Amino acid sequence: MTDDIQRPSKRERWELRQQEKEAGRQQRVKNRLLKRITLWSLVVIGIGAIVFGMIKLGGSSSQNQTSSLVDTISISDWTKGNKDAEVILVEYSDFQCPACGSYYPIVEQLNEEFEKSIQFVYRHFPLRQIHANAELAAHAAEAAGKQDKFWEMHDMIFENQREWSNQSRSEATKTFTTYTEQLDLDTKQFKEDLDSKEVKEKVNNDYQSGIKSGVNSTPTFFLNGEKIQNPRNHEEFRNIINQAISSDS
Repeated sequence: MTDDIQRPSKRERWELRQQEKEAGRQQRVKNRLLKRITLWSLVVIGIGAIVFGMIKLGGSSSQNQTSSLVDTISISDWTKGNKDAEVILVEYSDFQCPACGSYYPIVEQLNEEFEKSIQFVYRHFPLRQIHANAELAAHAAEAAGKQDKFWEMHDMIFENQREWSNQSRSEATKTFTTYTEQLDLDTKQFKEDLDSKEVKEKVNNDYQSGIKSGVNSTPTFFLNGEKIQNPRNHEEFRNIINQAISSDS
């Protein structure tokens, strides 16, 4: 005696296939969601590790680095103001750095106010890894300095920072070359000096002196040989300089 086998109807077979499809779809959604969670977890862990590493590196660097100026003022430095002044303000700067561009008019105003009371020194510290044209700009200023127009080029480069910052190296070179015409420089000599060993060594020497003095960002200021926290505005900077002048009087 055989049992009668009840076959599912056409409707039931269709519903069964639909259920299987839905179950498969839900499983695929779960798999994709699981992959995304896993991926983002790895990303978060990676970012955390990087941040932790930067904090550790920054902490160890700040402990090992000095807060005093290592290299004294020399004849190779670019200076303004009173060369016999007791108060000396040294700036390590990057021409392409936006913060340096913001401090530029403040420093210029301070130089005018304290022209007879302080000596201001500018040193190059191009952050090559993040500012592609910073070193080139430093070379341009030094090349102009070979024709006694360092400060004029210094001012023009800062005042036109937005113009050349995002240009390619070749475009920025052309831009700096056009400045020579406005400054009445010998353009041919400027181009030769721009790539000269002497100019490159001068910029690199400034940079290395900054490293030895614990410079790790721009701008960094040293007042009478001691690193100071960057003042928030002109008035605060002015008060710091006045205090230094008073203490040396």
